[in-house]
Amino acid sequence: MARIEDTGDYIIAPDPHAPRLTRAVEGVDHDGNPARIAVVEERPLTIFLNAQEIVTAMTIGDYPEYLALGFLRNQGMLHDDEQITGVDYDDDLETVVVRTASQTSYEEKLKKKTRTSGCAVGTVFGDMMEGLEDVRLPAVAVRTSWLYALAGRINRTPSLYLEAGAIHGTVLCRQDRPLVYMEDVGRHNAVDKIAGWMLRHDQTADDKILYTTGRLTSEMVIKTAMMGIPVLASRSGFTAWGVEIAREVGLTLIGRMRGKRFVCLSGDDRLIRDADPDSVPEEGRTSRRKGAER
Repeated sequence: MARIEDTGDYIIAPDPHAPRLTRAVEGVDHDGNPARIAVVEERPLTIFLNAQEIVTAMTIGDYPEYLALGFLRNQGMLHDDEQITGVDYDDDLETVVVRTASQTSYEEKLKKKTRTSGCAVGTVFGDMMEGLEDVRLPAVAVRTSWLYALAGRINRTPSLYLEAGAIHGTVLCRQDRPLVYMEDVGRHNAVDKIAGWMLRHDQTADDKILYTTGRLTSEMVIKTAMMGIPVLASRSGFTAWGVEIAREVGLTLIGRMRGKRFVCLSGDDRLIRDADPDSVPEEGRTSRRKGAER
């Protein structure tokens, strides 16, 4: 496994001013005055596995290779021992082709699907839970000081979320250090980019924390568990099925992280409370965009 140098900096951080990610749109505000704001762009990305077209995903368009690899990995179409011989992106055709040394068993049973920018991607493939019954995550201790440090730094990081809203963010972390911060119109896209980066760079999962701005739904829990990451944390809330699955696989699940407050609904016995909550400042209203999409 590749070793991450602990420089304290992000390996990948958002670039809210990158070309093509947003464009200016003119309108009027609540007083009827002219308003010009940045809005997020959406564009299709078609993913092929060898010769089979798998899915068309609506995405902001950055890191398409990581998105394709992560999507295929999280849908169970690429196994850990799969030999990937190539990942080719064509910007004009907005297509990524992932090639493997041997033909996989998934191409024949899949038809073309369109993945929307919304959050109902669980309807795309009905067998996402295949193999989950064998997943048991390691019981990794989590220090509350790490959680507070991560939330504080991530919330202050310049991002497309803060620039334009209408976006979800997911951050791969180790202890109190955020490593890779991905954004997209769908939270599942952002998670898939993380998974693709980990696969491409042969990264370990059992020492990582996954932080997301999105809801802790069943699919988010399943993706995190299938990636082998033992801790999932979010600013947002939970669904009952997500909590149930987290408890079954041993995932530490932490939500509603705001300032010094959080709620742990799975794995609370792994928390090491080494930080005094009263020493943590309350989250200011300006630290995250008011009214941003969840």
